[in-house]
Amino acid sequence: MAIERQTPDPVNQVPEEVDMTTAQDTDELDSEIIEVLEGLQEADVEIQEDGSALLGPAPEMQMTSEFDENLADVISESELARIYIDLTASIEDDKSSREDWEKTYTDGLKYLGMKFDETRSEPFEGASGVTHPLLGEAVTQFQAQAYKELLPAGGPVKTQVVGAYNAAVEEQAQRVREFMNYEIVHVMEEYDEDLDQMLFYLPLAGSAFKKVYYDENLQRPVSKFVAPEDLIVPYYTTDLESCPRITHVIKMPENDVRKLQAIGFYKKFDMQAGEEASDYSSLDTEKEKLEGMEPSSDSDEICVLYEVHCNLDLEGFEDIGQDGEETGVKLPYIVTIDSNTENVLSIRRNFNPENPMKTKIEYFVHFKFLPGLGFYGFGLTHMIGGLSKASTSILRQLIDAGTLSNLPAGFKTRGIRIRNEDEPIQPGEFRDVDAPAGSLREAIQPLPFKEPSGTLLNLLGLLVQSGQRFASIAEIAVGEGNTQAPVGTTLALMEKSTKVLSAIHKRLHNAQKKEFGLLADIFAQSLPPVYPYQVSGGQNEIKQSDFDGRIDIYPVSNPDIFSTSQRIVMAQEMMQLVQSNPQIHGPGGVYEAYRRMYASLGVDNIDSLLLPPPPNEPLPIEAGMENSALLMGQPAQAFPQQNHDAHIAAHVTLLNLQPVQTNAQVQANIISHIMQHLQMKADGIAQQQMPPEVMQQYQQLQQQAQQVAPVEAQQLQMQANDILSQYSAPIMSELMTQFSQQIGTPPEEDPLVTIRKQELALKGQQLNQEQQQFVMREEQRSMDQARQDQIDRERIDAQRDIAVMKDETTKDRLDQQKELKLIDIGLKQL
Repeated sequence: MAIERQTPDPVNQVPEEVDMTTAQDTDELDSEIIEVLEGLQEADVEIQEDGSALLGPAPEMQMTSEFDENLADVISESELARIYIDLTASIEDDKSSREDWEKTYTDGLKYLGMKFDETRSEPFEGASGVTHPLLGEAVTQFQAQAYKELLPAGGPVKTQVVGAYNAAVEEQAQRVREFMNYEIVHVMEEYDEDLDQMLFYLPLAGSAFKKVYYDENLQRPVSKFVAPEDLIVPYYTTDLESCPRITHVIKMPENDVRKLQAIGFYKKFDMQAGEEASDYSSLDTEKEKLEGMEPSSDSDEICVLYEVHCNLDLEGFEDIGQDGEETGVKLPYIVTIDSNTENVLSIRRNFNPENPMKTKIEYFVHFKFLPGLGFYGFGLTHMIGGLSKASTSILRQLIDAGTLSNLPAGFKTRGIRIRNEDEPIQPGEFRDVDAPAGSLREAIQPLPFKEPSGTLLNLLGLLVQSGQRFASIAEIAVGEGNTQAPVGTTLALMEKSTKVLSAIHKRLHNAQKKEFGLLADIFAQSLPPVYPYQVSGGQNEIKQSDFDGRIDIYPVSNPDIFSTSQRIVMAQEMMQLVQSNPQIHGPGGVYEAYRRMYASLGVDNIDSLLLPPPPNEPLPIEAGMENSALLMGQPAQAFPQQNHDAHIAAHVTLLNLQPVQTNAQVQANIISHIMQHLQMKADGIAQQQMPPEVMQQYQQLQQQAQQVAPVEAQQLQMQANDILSQYSAPIMSELMTQFSQQIGTPPEEDPLVTIRKQELALKGQQLNQEQQQFVMREEQRSMDQARQDQIDRERIDAQRDIAVMKDETTKDRLDQQKELKLIDIGLKQL
């Protein structure tokens, strides 16, 4: 109900003489209005701009909007102001809670060795400002190794089928793998540079982040590197998944912001570019010193935005339960704030409308160098920053000591005069001096500067060695070991020296797997049903339904292998194992060993170098070729698509030959092969005679066996064989009767001839057996001799290794005693 203020109208003024009844009614109406006003509370009265008032509580109503709409366009300005004040206050609290982390990070940047300090005046003007490269070397070595492993030339993605395996799912996995590698390598141009930069930040700060999202300007998914100082979280946060508030500091050109305003992604209002002093920290100052840059006038074109991923309970957009009542649960939103104009650019829902739990959508991936005690990880700055600082200090002392020793200073007698004494003496120059006492030695007294300390030099080497050993950047002398060492010795030495790097690589592998999962989710939402794309040599296509969760997407990098040298060593060890006993590996094992070795070396077109082994599965051949194999004592395989009658006739003819009649083993092989043809012939006739309903059941069982796991497939195949055997068994019995009649009984011959033939056959078998035994004995003798030789070589190698280890132990003990002696001498001198 709205009541407006009334002013007297001079034109329509009520005359002085009025009806008393009307005046009485007016008084009663005024008294009723006063009673109503007295019964209202102050919060129930809202004064409007025109002076009118709204009485009574405001009606509660649920605002309606599109799910992806920018809610900042429909929420009142007062509510937006409240949201801005609450979020900015929380952000400032989050910033202040990580000041110690920023200080440690800033101090670490000073010891990267990228900038020479020329302003040092202590202990004397022009003292050395060099920085020891221990930290910079460790960071560069790690970045170089990890970059090549996480982003190979062929693409970083590989896939694996989840659940039942069949040809359709395998084709789907191949399409997903090829498409994601194509997008990351060729379309997402920022991925390569951002990953390279992230791997440089990671060992310094201990934490780095990637943000995976759909870019409205580029109209495609992106995976952007987010510097650790630009991602702000509350003090008590342990991980991104459970973090209630994630603030991403975005520095965006003003023109890009206006583009997003033009397409309706951000709310429209006047922009005010330029970084404020509160957004410019000591960390930014140190980074600019390292880069040799300083803010320019172009910085006024940059807008500093706060993109806050948080939980809010917005008025008019409350969470409604199944009973239709408000639950009071805060929902996930993404709120973008302009820090310069203090305006809210956008408020968007951050959950899937089909998700009943309204779980927030993840955008950020946390890469950790070492797990820290809280949210942020530990980097080389935290772990060897002290060693780098101490090494820098000792290195500067050594250089300063050398400078003072080479350019001595001291005292001279007041009356002594030297010509051009302000100019330094050049090499080979003799200058005139007027010495009052006549003795130059007594007139000049140099200060006793010492040479650079050998103790400090040894201590510097010890500090550098400790830092390099921790960062796993020491030289791994793989080639200096024993080439005849037992299998695995080289790998054990390499693993021992690179344990830390291996664990870090595994953390990066897991984080990159999550990143690819977020990219796959965006592809599943943004791609059309069928998306064709051009590749080298043709055109491929990807389906939106391919990203349905049946394919597991993970990095192509191996978390257990983090360098090319380790991969080559493992391939060499595998080849030695295969070559030591090629019989158990077969032709395929030898071929695969060489193929992996070439792949480890990075050789292209391996198929042009290696001849693939023959296929293991036999192929159908002609009856004559089968007869030839059977005569040589080799087995033959029948196939369902062969002409069984023609093959059986050819094999029966072979069975009746005179040489075959005297060889029982060959006869058994021929009859066994004929049995295969008879069984396959019986199966074909049985399938033709099956009732339609039984045939349909039989075919369904065979189709199901191709789509399930191997164990279930074996059970289904057994059921199908049982159905088939019910019809094929009688047919097989009849075919065997016909076959036995077809062979018949051979004509009778002279018993003496038969006995003679049997004696010759036995004699031939005995000779063959003796020959086989002789060959086996020779092979066994050769194997025993080779085994004994191998044992002798290993014993000699073991003794040699033990001797080398003893020598190294003795040498290390002597070196330690020498170092301790030098330190003692140095301390005594000091």
